[in-house]
Amino acid sequence: MQILVTLNTLLHEDEYPEAVALAHALYQIGVDALIIQDLHLLDFDLPPIRLHASTQCDNRTPEQVARLREMGFKRVVLARELGLEEIRTIHEAVPDIELEAFVHGALCVSYSGRCYISEVLAGRSANRGACAQFCRMAYDLLDSSMNEVLDDRGEPIHQRYLLSLQDLDRSAYLQELIEAGVTTFKIEGRLKDADYVTNITAFYRDALDRFAQSRKTAAELLKVERGVFTRSFTPNPEKTFHRGATDYFLHGRTRPMANWDTPKSTGEYIGEVLEARGNTLRVRLKEGVVLHNGDGLTIGSEGFSVNGVEGNIILVNKRFALSGENLRKGASPLYRNLDTEFVKSLHSERRIPVDISLRETESGFELTYTPVDSALSPLVGRVGEGLTFEPAKNEAKALETIRTQLAKLGDTPYIARNVQIESRPYFIPISVLNKWRRETIL
Repeated sequence: MQILVTLNTLLHEDEYPEAVALAHALYQIGVDALIIQDLHLLDFDLPPIRLHASTQCDNRTPEQVARLREMGFKRVVLARELGLEEIRTIHEAVPDIELEAFVHGALCVSYSGRCYISEVLAGRSANRGACAQFCRMAYDLLDSSMNEVLDDRGEPIHQRYLLSLQDLDRSAYLQELIEAGVTTFKIEGRLKDADYVTNITAFYRDALDRFAQSRKTAAELLKVERGVFTRSFTPNPEKTFHRGATDYFLHGRTRPMANWDTPKSTGEYIGEVLEARGNTLRVRLKEGVVLHNGDGLTIGSEGFSVNGVEGNIILVNKRFALSGENLRKGASPLYRNLDTEFVKSLHSERRIPVDISLRETESGFELTYTPVDSALSPLVGRVGEGLTFEPAKNEAKALETIRTQLAKLGDTPYIARNVQIESRPYFIPISVLNKWRRETIL
């Protein structure tokens, strides 16, 4: 596991000393890398910490990536707009730098780092982390004569979310990205909640594991063991914040990229609204869809929640007119952007296998918990110093007691794999063994 810290904002002159001090403090506590945008930081006395170039640096050409490598960057976060062949070209031109690519999350309608609409119209710079989100607002589409343009249904394009892109989802193309030279996948998660993080990271973990299983032998998989994962849900990106999905320009312009109906989370498509009257909806739900009180639903940009379900009639906390602008003729798509039962089920846990050893020393014992993940350091305790113990009368039982107590890892993030004892079989009270374990683990 690595800890990367974002320092990817443009700085004012009087902010550089504080930013440099922060970089040194982060290096001292063991942070693995800094993600930066402002290249002027390199002119200061930075610590010898690994540097990653933020996507805000506009990383979309081999020349830019080569320049960043020469400046000392070890990894470059590519622009989201690049296609597979463009990524491959960059990798072939600059093979000795790591390439990180976005695979999921919100999209900006402009190149990252080069959108100035918020700064121009509101004095809030997206490059300073203060974007006013003009791309999520409603607009009219006019021709050169200032007349409203009509859509494919013959309706004026009036107050539609013309710049609001759907969310990125490249989960079906991970193998292609790897083969093109991508070494790291990035999930956009700014302002997302814990439910989103739990669901989406689990979804991509499963996708990567399936890819690894298809490419590695069982022996090779054992060599890269990272832990034991348990979860109480089946990951599904549509169940948490979700604006629809696009692979963007990965394979060219292959599908509509914007959602003109709403800039909000639509969630999963669950059926159609046939009629809306008062606070009731008559619907046709997809097979297998079960609604619960409190579920969040959307029609276009309108959101509301379920108060009750009676057959194909949904009682909601909002009153509708029979023919409203949010209800198309005949039927209107119905989405669920909050599945209360799914959210309740969201629980994921990682337990790291450890090899345990208790070794007798001249002054006591050395108790060691060694994670199988080589990126993690062993936990070592000097225990029992100054204490004396009687030889065990029942040696087998004494050794089994030691193994059992040292392996009781409870609510810690560890799980015992092997326990090795390099000591004469002493009778050591259970309370003492438990104390040693706690002192070493905590």
